[in-house]
Amino acid sequence: MSDPQINIKYVDHLGIRVTDPKRAMAFYEVLGFKLEHEVDFDAVIIIKNPAGVEINLIVNGVENPDGNILMDVPVKHTGHTHIAWHVSSIKDVLTTFKVHGITPSQGPVRFGDSEEVSVFVRDPDLNVIELRGTDAGLTEEDGLEAYVP
Repeated sequence: MSDPQINIKYVDHLGIRVTDPKRAMAFYEVLGFKLEHEVDFDAVIIIKNPAGVEINLIVNGVENPDGNILMDVPVKHTGHTHIAWHVSSIKDVLTTFKVHGITPSQGPVRFGDSEEVSVFVRDPDLNVIELRGTDAGLTEEDGLEAYVP
C-alpha cells in the first residue's frame, strides 16, 4: 500500500494582516479587488478581484517600527515572504501605479534568463506582492533591470 497523498487543487484564498482597513482597501482596489463581505463576528474583510482571487484582510495588525519582520530585519524569521500573481501586462501595472502614486519597491526586473518580468510592491502594511508577466510594451524608460545571481 502506498502512502496517501493530499491533492491540493488550487489556492482558496490568502490572509493578509493589516492595521487600517480603509487604507488597505484603497491599496487593494488599485490592484482590482472589491469588497465581497465584511465579517461581523471577526476582524476579517473578504475582497475579490474579477478573476475570483480572494484575499481575507485580517484587521488586527499593529504597526511595527522595524518594518516587515520577515523582510526588513537583519535576522530573518521564517514565514511567507510574499505572494506572486501573474498579470496580463507589466506595462499596465507600471502605468496604474504611476496614476495612483504607488512606487514599486523593486522592478521591473528579469531574473536570470526568464521570459517573464516582475514588479514588487508593498501594501501600506509592508506586505510584499510580486506582480509577474511578460515584458511586452516595456521601454528603456520603464527601467527594466536584469538580475543574475
